[in-house]
Amino acid sequence: MKKLVLSLMLLTVIFCSVLCFIPAEAGEQPLRVLAWPGYADPDIVKTFEQRTGARVEVTFVGTDLELWTKLSRNNGRDFDVFAVNTAELQRYIAKGLVSGIPVQEISNRSKQLPRFRDLNSIRGIVHNGTVYAIPYTYSEMGLIYDRQQLKKAPESITALWDKQYRGKVIAYNAGVHNFSLAAQTLRLSSPFSIPPADIPAVVDRLIALRRNVTGFYTQPEESVAMFKNRKAALMFANFGTQQVQLLKKAGVDAGYALPKEGALAWLDCWAITREAKNKKLAAAWINYLLDDLPGKALTSRQGLANTTAESPSITPEKLILWLEPVEDEARRDQLWGRIVSGSSAAKVLAP
Repeated sequence: MKKLVLSLMLLTVIFCSVLCFIPAEAGEQPLRVLAWPGYADPDIVKTFEQRTGARVEVTFVGTDLELWTKLSRNNGRDFDVFAVNTAELQRYIAKGLVSGIPVQEISNRSKQLPRFRDLNSIRGIVHNGTVYAIPYTYSEMGLIYDRQQLKKAPESITALWDKQYRGKVIAYNAGVHNFSLAAQTLRLSSPFSIPPADIPAVVDRLIALRRNVTGFYTQPEESVAMFKNRKAALMFANFGTQQVQLLKKAGVDAGYALPKEGALAWLDCWAITREAKNKKLAAAWINYLLDDLPGKALTSRQGLANTTAESPSITPEKLILWLEPVEDEARRDQLWGRIVSGSSAAKVLAP
């Protein structure tokens, strides 16, 4: 009997010892992040993992449509935290895909500039007293040009349509912003609210843009390769100063100009999904990215402004048009898909 008891005790000790060597995080749900390029570099992610003991899975997107498709699939259950601009955020709130931010857990908000700490002053972030996002980074969407080919900086959005640059223009492959650009060239009252009667004219302008460009990009790195390899002269900078930084690192003598019509500009924020598995960890991620290390890396590596230091690019005297929700995002994307495919105006506008 004594031998049996001793044997059972020994087996128990061995079993417990084995359990002790199983990593605690092995059975835990990872933090699932949906982000734009440059927002979650490997070393930045690794530091967060070391600090929290959590595992992070990052998925990158290149367009607002891709972001919406990935996040809205399965009602947001596939991700915990994501980066989105204030205009796009509204559709996620309307569909109930985001949850309120536990602001009290974001202690690094104290490091942000006053205008970013005042969440009620930022359009679209607070709804009925609930905070749905925390500002992270921002940039205007200007015009990048090759200084060797253009001795003078372009002054207007219409430069993208200029026939002297045919085959030397790079554009962004997304309908929402391109419709806004075309609306600016037509001097419509608002680039974010295009009346139905003006849609045919905008479509005609975008077909003309398609004929003038040598290629469309979705990722910052892709735009750099395309600009260099195709010896482009001009490019619409959807990612703003991030692309300027990348081009200069690639050895391109790139200039950057803001058009006289006003530069579209985005403010990207972090939001937590309604179905987040660990909302406390998601809040910790947001808080961490407002710390000094990630903020400095965002600026030095990506050329993007962070919300804790003044931007050398955006100044009060420059005309900036912060993105707003558009009249019908799905329709813009549908029409843009037809335009890019090479359809005629009649086919583009078909029901």
